[in-house]
Amino acid sequence: MITRLLVANRGEIARRVFASCRAMGVQTVAVHSDADADAPFVAEADQAVRLPGNTPAETYLRVDLILDAARRSGADAVHPGYGFLAESADFAAAVTDAGLTWVGPPAKVIAAMGDKLAAKALLAEAGVPMLPSWTDPDQVTDFPVLVKASAGGGGRGMRIVRDAAELAEAVASARREAASAFGDGTVFIERYVERGRHVEVQILGDTHGTVQVLGVRECSIQRRHQKIIEEAPGLVPTDVRERLHEAAEAAGRAVDYVGAGTVEFLLTPDGAVHFLEMNTRLQVEHPVTELTTPDGLDLVRMQMRVAEGEPLPAQHHAPTRGHAIEVRLCAEEPAQGWRPATGTLHRFHLPGVDREFGPIQPAGLRLDSGVAAGSVVGVHYDSLLAKVIALAPTRSEAIRALAGGLARAELHGVATNRDLLVRVLRSPEFAAGEIDTGFLDRHPEVFAPLLPADQLPVTALAAALAGAARRRSTAPVLAVLPSGWRNVPAVGQVSRFTGPDGEVEVRYRFDRTGGLAEWSVERDTDEGVADPSTVELVEATPDRVVLDVDGVRRSYRVHRVGSEVFVDGPDGAASLVELPRLPLPTAELAAGSLLAPLPGAVTRVHVEVGQRVAAGDLLLTLEAMKLEHPVLAPTDGVVAELPVPAGGQVRTGVVLAVIGKDH
Repeated sequence: MITRLLVANRGEIARRVFASCRAMGVQTVAVHSDADADAPFVAEADQAVRLPGNTPAETYLRVDLILDAARRSGADAVHPGYGFLAESADFAAAVTDAGLTWVGPPAKVIAAMGDKLAAKALLAEAGVPMLPSWTDPDQVTDFPVLVKASAGGGGRGMRIVRDAAELAEAVASARREAASAFGDGTVFIERYVERGRHVEVQILGDTHGTVQVLGVRECSIQRRHQKIIEEAPGLVPTDVRERLHEAAEAAGRAVDYVGAGTVEFLLTPDGAVHFLEMNTRLQVEHPVTELTTPDGLDLVRMQMRVAEGEPLPAQHHAPTRGHAIEVRLCAEEPAQGWRPATGTLHRFHLPGVDREFGPIQPAGLRLDSGVAAGSVVGVHYDSLLAKVIALAPTRSEAIRALAGGLARAELHGVATNRDLLVRVLRSPEFAAGEIDTGFLDRHPEVFAPLLPADQLPVTALAAALAGAARRRSTAPVLAVLPSGWRNVPAVGQVSRFTGPDGEVEVRYRFDRTGGLAEWSVERDTDEGVADPSTVELVEATPDRVVLDVDGVRRSYRVHRVGSEVFVDGPDGAASLVELPRLPLPTAELAAGSLLAPLPGAVTRVHVEVGQRVAAGDLLLTLEAMKLEHPVLAPTDGVVAELPVPAGGQVRTGVVLAVIGKDH
């Protein structure tokens, strides 16, 4: 029996495993980097052991440090979570060699499936259908193709190539990214299927020879080859579902699978099934399976029981319960090409959540989160903040509940992909099930923010009025006077903000009763000035403003942190920064300066000072959150400065290069 479990991971998955351990009466041990010392998963563990350093290579990828932590804490079992060492056969072997219980498949199975090339060959012999693939780029003659990492997944080391001229650089870039993410730069090339769908089958195996199939998940909504929305049951006809179940079970039996695993497939538009890979671990999207299985299985509990040698209980082949949809809420900058975002989460609140890390019945919202209000999102790890899952009797009800819960969420301090997720969920095509891996490429409209541009003036007004109420509430004298009161009432007040599209100036004036006499908003975009006659002030406090807009009462929640003002309204949210009335002078940047869009490391410098470049040329490669981010020349010119060498660490806003005019 497992009595004390160490989770060799961090964030949301560590908290998820701890939740099952608490229900089972198993003590928990966390390991953490210095950057994660104050993270929620560390606080929730019964014991925690520091891994000195911040980067994964210094901490969560150090087998020796993790085994030492198990020894010092008295742990008798290790759960790898997902990512990091979860699919390392060497780690699994080291854990068992140390006399500890490994909560996962045997090392030999991980090794067999971890090499995707070998796995394809092995499972092809077992009758599992495959796509054609190559290891030598010179053998590729038909395009498009997909370059993939052999040792990992999650979209890292993956590139779509549509032309032979692009293949060599795509392979080189994929190798670098794979080596950084997985410690193995081996890649292979596979035929790319246009409008294919990504589906997967959850399997469970035990040490007594049983392999069970727990249904199909739909995972086709992806960006940068990373899943962002998953659901169960999968949107496939009965005959396709049966073929998927048969292929997944055949794959599990071919390797004597033990524990929780996932067999991933690509569906072509004509319904053909092709094996992609087997993930020898728990998947990020496992909650949608848990919530829809007839018995409401706890997959982590099942992993631990299997690791203890227990046989799997008899499988009940009853219909699935309702429909579950999961979204991955990530820290990303929509205005900066969806690069990973960093910062402090000043507020993290999702109203309507029924349960964290556990079952919900018969319907509701579940939150599996790695963060909380006050959490610092750094540059060292994956951008995933949380998973939000809706369960409902039907798919349409699940879509509506999930979109509504996300839209009402208060997510302050770190930019996220929330608006994108809501727009996808509310799109008619998604509702109709018209989805495939190219969905986002065909629907650029879903990348627009939820807050319509014509609603920003009223939202900025709400921010200004909340600021006036805050100043009045903290006034040391004459607090009974209306904010901005003066002997010459025609003179109004002015608040200036930077917003999503530039600078916003709000002018407003109160009458002698404290009502809103007039107001206007001007923006850098020159998209018009709000009609002052359409808005009446109903109520204004430092954290809530109620306005009557064209006869409709609208409530705005306002949260201020320093100069940052976060406004959540009925149409969407806005993050504004109030500008000082008397700004201090700042140093002027040299013309042509390119600034780091996020913290990270400069891994490669592709040009040299004095070199002529054209707009779009690759200047540097910046690595952050395990992904490569190209820095391109914005215009034709000459490289005047390269202040950061390869290997240098940078903060957001640091000058990476200066492009001068070509004389």
